[in-house]
Amino acid sequence: MSPMSCTVFNELRMEGKLCDVTISMNGVEFNAHKIILCSCSPYFRVLFTSGWNNAEKSVYRIHGTSPEMMRLIIEYAYTRTVPITADNVENLLTAADQFNVMGIVRLCCEFLKSQLCLENCVGIWRLTGYYYCPDLREAAQVFILHHFVEMTKVSTEFLDLSVNDLEHIIEKDELNVTQEDAVFEAILQWIAHDLRSRRQHIAVLLGKVRLALMQAEYLMNNVKMHDYVKDNEECKALIRNAQTEMYNLNMHGPTYSDFANPLSRPRLPYAILFAIGGWSGGSPTNAVETYDARADQWVNVTCEQESPLAYHGTAYLKGFVYVIGGFNGMDHLSSVKRLDPLKKTWQQVAPMHSRRCYVSVAVLNNFIYALGGFDGHVRLDTAERYEPETNQWTLIAPMHEQRSDANATTLHEKVYICGGFNGHEGLITAEVYDATTNQWTVTAPMRSRRSGVGVIAYGNKVYAVGGFDGVSRLRSVEAYNPVANTWRTVRSMFSHRSNFGIAVVDDLLFVVGGYNGSTTTFSAECYDENTNEWHDVDDMGIHRSALSCCVVPGLSNVREYAARRDRRRDNS
Repeated sequence: MSPMSCTVFNELRMEGKLCDVTISMNGVEFNAHKIILCSCSPYFRVLFTSGWNNAEKSVYRIHGTSPEMMRLIIEYAYTRTVPITADNVENLLTAADQFNVMGIVRLCCEFLKSQLCLENCVGIWRLTGYYYCPDLREAAQVFILHHFVEMTKVSTEFLDLSVNDLEHIIEKDELNVTQEDAVFEAILQWIAHDLRSRRQHIAVLLGKVRLALMQAEYLMNNVKMHDYVKDNEECKALIRNAQTEMYNLNMHGPTYSDFANPLSRPRLPYAILFAIGGWSGGSPTNAVETYDARADQWVNVTCEQESPLAYHGTAYLKGFVYVIGGFNGMDHLSSVKRLDPLKKTWQQVAPMHSRRCYVSVAVLNNFIYALGGFDGHVRLDTAERYEPETNQWTLIAPMHEQRSDANATTLHEKVYICGGFNGHEGLITAEVYDATTNQWTVTAPMRSRRSGVGVIAYGNKVYAVGGFDGVSRLRSVEAYNPVANTWRTVRSMFSHRSNFGIAVVDDLLFVVGGYNGSTTTFSAECYDENTNEWHDVDDMGIHRSALSCCVVPGLSNVREYAARRDRRRDNS
């Protein structure tokens, strides 16, 4: 019906005119038009047209819900709108399901999806077991899997899960945990809530924990010796199998495993690190690799149709990976393109005001900032920002210095840019942009000149990593404290490198590829602020410098960018 027709019929209903049916609910009567109720619900169509009922019948007594819910359903039939609140949504969903008003079911599901949080996600997921809400069920399950550790700390509903539901959650590859200890401790918490009846389930739940991925010390001291575990024969067998698998992994390395053993199969990563383009073998490359931090493996996802690019910037914003400026082997570029990682399609968007090779890129408040660079003639002090909604670049205040080959990041609602090259020398300076005042402020200088530097926000500080000081490629690292306006030296990397990719994944700072003074490199390493240590990680498949990295969280198709977990299953 047209909106005009809806308005006319609703006015007739409220005036009690031409109504041909009365719905009686617990003594409360509602006048309506059969044809309107039939239009929103197969339930009413069957009720009014079945052979059991005389076509002339005008009063129907209905049970199973409250008069208030029936009023909302009837009003929805006329207006196609319904006021949904946190207080009425569950009762409204129940009533809409009973009377097969799928429009209200859909609106309730959209409302509940928008309300998902740590405290209610389990309850909403369990609710979808009673009604046909596949999209909401999927959204609630994904929320639980992605926020599992935080959820177990605050959700009382988690403690009310059935053993089957808990098993269903913790067995998933998509469970977002960096340490399997968290899964074991969640199991202990769930059992302790009803120890007498739940202790019997320890073996079946422990079998869903990736025990061989734990630290050996934790497995032996915290798991094997736990009261629930130590006298259980099934648990003992699991511990023995986990120890054997640990030994094999230590002896033969990760390449030993084909991820078929459920005790050592890595969870899927929540966030994927993209390493895009770069300079390789004397020219730009179109290579795109993704890093699976949980499996410590790189995956080549290069699209052969894409053109080679180096000295560009990348940024992730609202579901898209943006690739900004750079050099394609012939031209210094102002162009910007974006990747949809779900559809795996590339799209050109509005170009920048300036050509920007060696550009610095950051994201703040849903804007992408492109700072400095080289336009083919001069090093730039100009800066601009991009708004995806309008597909427009806007110039902002220029920086205090010309900077190409610098790097930028965002911390505490401000954009920081450090180092770079001004056309004459490498820079030791850094500055910060405040978007509310559109002003740049010079910060304390770094301890070293750094061109081709990696800059990233990590642990409430701005890290400046590696680079070129005018004489040599650097291993050194320093961190800026914005409160004290001071830099301090941090433990150096294993490798000297400039013009590398940098990102934070799973609360670790990764550096990827780069130039070591004599050659481009495959190597990657990561830094853990908590231990002040660097660790080797898997080498990239392609040696390159002048690449750019960004991190993409929460992909529904994460398996397409992660190391394969199902190799043996495919071959069977």
